[in-house]
Amino acid sequence: MLETFQFKLSTRIEFGNGQINNLGTYVRELNGSKVMILTDKGIQSTGIVDKVTNLLEQNEIQYIIYDHIKPNPRDKDCNDAYLLANKENVDLLIGLGGGSSMDTAKAVGVLLTHGGEIKEWYGLNALKHKITPLICIPTTAGTGSEITFFSVITDTSTKLKMNILDNKVAPEIAILDPELTLTLPPSITASTGMDALTHAIEAYTCNLSEPITDALALYAIDLIVKNLPKTVINGSDIEARRNMLVGSLIAGIAFGNSDVGGVHCMAEALGGLYDTPHGIANSMLLPYVFEYNIHSDIEKHANVAKLLGVLAEGKTNEEIAYEGVLKLKEHAYEVNIPKMRDLENINVKDFEYLAEGATQNVSASSNPRKATKEDYYNLFMRAYYEN
Repeated sequence: MLETFQFKLSTRIEFGNGQINNLGTYVRELNGSKVMILTDKGIQSTGIVDKVTNLLEQNEIQYIIYDHIKPNPRDKDCNDAYLLANKENVDLLIGLGGGSSMDTAKAVGVLLTHGGEIKEWYGLNALKHKITPLICIPTTAGTGSEITFFSVITDTSTKLKMNILDNKVAPEIAILDPELTLTLPPSITASTGMDALTHAIEAYTCNLSEPITDALALYAIDLIVKNLPKTVINGSDIEARRNMLVGSLIAGIAFGNSDVGGVHCMAEALGGLYDTPHGIANSMLLPYVFEYNIHSDIEKHANVAKLLGVLAEGKTNEEIAYEGVLKLKEHAYEVNIPKMRDLENINVKDFEYLAEGATQNVSASSNPRKATKEDYYNLFMRAYYEN
């Protein structure tokens, strides 16, 4: 446990069924007069964007829509959205959708207030002042981006995911309305839910964890494990949807104040090169990194395993922790996460490059057990051939 620690939460959270109906009030509170909604084509097709625009129109608030966001958001798309926002004199941003929409909105806010190119602002605490006021509205229960202090952007020149890490990039308000997640299809429900589970586990086991994040992470793991299968099987189960949104939110608060670790280092390398959906990448790699890390803190890994459903009676903590590896694989199988070798574009010849990318990740030093390029290479190989 760290002898000293900090805990920050810069975002106001508005949670509950129907909270989206207060959007106009929140925009007015932030003095927004011209809004840009950043979203994707999939969200457009659900009718959620229409709901948001209707609320803005009812409150006589001008808006424009940028709906070209893709998974694993690209630097070029951030720049395109910024140019449009700047031209239209936008003074408030709404990130509507999953993590890609919210991370892009953060990046656009950086460019509106700082100028230049997005690559100039990668790194820790590089921003000079707060970004353009931002409201985040998640439609998935997974990323936690609505309350985190960072934005993850794919650098198209290097095919690596880069990070803007700064408290000044945090959204002003997060609107979490479980009803907005009801239209989420089972596959995305599963992948984003496993993403949230990874956030919680890594927040708890990484070497920057502290008492507050530990408490939050354990609660989030419990909520996610109990409710994710229910939402995949029955997407209209509003209580399970609510619990998943709470779990994702709390996991986001936890890892936003501690960090993640080796799973994300590998998953972000995978996503940068192949555009693999982040939640799927995390799910495929989580059991192997979890197993690799067990001896960094056997008790903590055993605690996670118990929440995953491992029966503890008559077993040592080490035995419990190793059974947790099997439980992680079972949970991924239960919600139909694909096997790594079944993804057609993944090539084992790239694993050395991916392993190098993992070692360069900003969170590499937070993994509880030191991992070299060779270690990451071996973990990629195991995930590919054993999963």
